Amino acid sequence: MLVHICCAVDSHYFLERVQEEYPDETLVGFFYDPNIHPYSEYRLRYLDVEYSCQKLGIELIEGPYNLEEWLKKVKGMEHLPEKGDRCTVCYDDRLDNTVAKAKELGHDKFTTTLLISPKKSQEKLDIIGHNLEKLHGIEFIYRDYKAGNGAEIQGKKVKENSLYRQNYCGCLFGLSAQREAQDKIMDEMFNPISNQILPESIEERLELYKKRNTLETSGEKYKIVKHRFLNYRLLSARVKVAKQTVPSYILPYSMINRNKTNGRIEYEKDGINYLNRDELKIISLEKFNALANSSYKNVKELMYLPPSFDEELQVRSKILKSAFNLSSIIVLDEIIDAKYEIELNAETYDDVREEIV
Repeated sequence: MLVHICCAVDSHYFLERVQEEYPDETLVGFFYDPNIHPYSEYRLRYLDVEYSCQKLGIELIEGPYNLEEWLKKVKGMEHLPEKGDRCTVCYDDRLDNTVAKAKELGHDKFTTTLLISPKKSQEKLDIIGHNLEKLHGIEFIYRDYKAGNGAEIQGKKVKENSLYRQNYCGCLFGLSAQREAQDKIMDEMFNPISNQILPESIEERLELYKKRNTLETSGEKYKIVKHRFLNYRLLSARVKVAKQTVPSYILPYSMINRNKTNGRIEYEKDGINYLNRDELKIISLEKFNALANSSYKNVKELMYLPPSFDEELQVRSKILKSAFNLSSIIVLDEIIDAKYEIELNAETYDDVREEIV
């Protein structure tokens, strides 16, 4: 039996139930989800499914990540709600490809873990699956494992196996609508030019779940815990000195009122230059190197190859005696006596971060 898999949160309990109900079937997992965006989230979900299938002793096949083709299929449906026509197209695409793969591999049955997902329409999946069964002569296995206390058991399995519990269905359009309704920044779509791993980013979660896999393999005890914290994202920034835009580097948790300010340096002590407005501090690259124990040649190099986020917080703490003081700290190649104009658009927000202990 070929089982289309959308994510480990939905698949782990579903696959256990199928194994119990069909003990004589050789199950093969088929991860085909071109709707998942961004690609780092796709890789994270595949990593988690791979981990789950290894635990269950199930072979896993990865389908193509043909995002561009999927986007063409849902063009014009971007703003439709969950479980609407865009989702139907998505079901069609994934089940079409699943039955084609089942035919190619010689399977006589197929199913999908979408059937247990709380955000998917079982009725539509049932119709699509059985239409494909008639068309291709491959039996579609429809099972409602959510019935009774299925959802509760599923949640326990996720926790017991330390699976990645994603907080959106996977597609860009579902994500944007969800974050808009929550009035929350869509930080899943942030990817800084430096490729620095940001707090509670998909990239950070990917590293965390890779570590989980390593600990599982070694048999070392661990637990994934959560803690609440103040997160930060820099959206844009520009610094002008004497009306000329200059390379600048903004340390994390830098904020200013109304996203714009200007002024002159009115005081300097120990290499920290204090602007006469908005509690803003400016340091030279030389001072940054001294504080960070680094050797950057210029600010542009710092922009593209920065230290880790936590290392930057240590520099911030040395200057302000607190990593989470929201005063702005800007790094420039040199400090001159002139008018400074700063545009800085950033957001701080309440967030939850996972950690392995």
